[in-house]
Amino acid sequence: MNGSGERMHAFMGELFPICRSITGDGVRETLRKIGERLPVEMHEVPSGTQVLDWTVPDEWNISDAYVARDGARVVDYAESNLHIVSYSEPIRTSMRLSELLPRLHVHETEPRWVPYRTSYYSRTWGFCLARQVLDELEDGEYDVEIESTLGPGSLTYGEVVLPGKSQREVLLTTHVCHPSLANDNLSGIALLWELGARLAERERRFTYRLLFLPGTIGSISWLARNEHHLGDVVGGLVLACVGDAAPLCYKRTRRGDTPIDRAAQYVLLRKAGARAIDFVPWGWDERQFNSPGFDLPMGCISRSREEEFPEYHSSADDLALVQPEQLADALTTIGEILDVFEEDRRYVNLAPRGEPQLGRRGLYPPTGGAAAREEQLAMLWTLNQSDGTRSVLDVAQRSGFAFADIRHAVDRLVEGGLLTEAES
Repeated sequence: MNGSGERMHAFMGELFPICRSITGDGVRETLRKIGERLPVEMHEVPSGTQVLDWTVPDEWNISDAYVARDGARVVDYAESNLHIVSYSEPIRTSMRLSELLPRLHVHETEPRWVPYRTSYYSRTWGFCLARQVLDELEDGEYDVEIESTLGPGSLTYGEVVLPGKSQREVLLTTHVCHPSLANDNLSGIALLWELGARLAERERRFTYRLLFLPGTIGSISWLARNEHHLGDVVGGLVLACVGDAAPLCYKRTRRGDTPIDRAAQYVLLRKAGARAIDFVPWGWDERQFNSPGFDLPMGCISRSREEEFPEYHSSADDLALVQPEQLADALTTIGEILDVFEEDRRYVNLAPRGEPQLGRRGLYPPTGGAAAREEQLAMLWTLNQSDGTRSVLDVAQRSGFAFADIRHAVDRLVEGGLLTEAES
């Protein structure tokens, strides 16, 4: 993969310090960095815009925040952007520890970890810190300052369109709204960034639309603004949490039996330890795309699901948790899924009455009598099953041959004049 894992991990390191939220300059900076390699178009949705049942909130940005005692900072946003509750209102005040305590958030189980907390849709403020730091705070007066802005602006999302031979579209999405969290969500961003660059270099049957979206409100905004061409979407994948040590996991679409489900499960379940799970209306943005009013065939690829790894939404979800080889493996796997999805077509045997003579077409060895070679058997399976109703993937699953072997047999049989693609 030519160092793809290391390249993705290095890009995560570049993005890690940026304070991202569902709106604001952190998202724009992240998209600009993605745009150094991919043709990203940034879209701005003004605050107050009605998007389906939601309203785009005010834009939030922050420059500094701290809690200090006698001039010494005991909680400092400059040390980690996880120290601030995302979307905290600006404030400058002093208060006693007893008054401050309800505004201080700690991890439920790990005393050294700083939790990640948000308050997108209710006006408040707060700080996050390690419990062992909180336990050492003495009673007294504390200075509190949050230098943030929260007012009319816009929500930003990024979109990359890679045209194919067909206008039918594959959606590939990831969320871009988390601050310094590596597996969730920088691994998804880095993977889609690398995958997009590879897709841009290849011949494409379908058009690919890559979406870098703030979670929930971003996908809802995109859906509200793009209802007119959702009928072109033939499948897609949401990418999240793809860099930890857990085996790969595929979450099925709402329907559970779409072409992207079949392609993903075929590839993934041939890998040791990988799993497929049924759709549930909880998780990442797949639940928006699979809502009944849209019912788009969008699966989800991850390793650990949300809250399946202890470091989830905490300072322990750092760059050490994500390994380059895990990123590279996820990239390879998704590439294989998209290959199957692209190439899974139905064919018709043009000589279906009896077995056609392969030898005179150069498709069979000149000397008979030996056991059928694997290549010939793959062709015979393909001819036998190609009645216009079964696809390449159907033949591979029925025969036990690898998809690539059946695809190769198809190509040879088409060249030999024995097979033609079925009408859609």
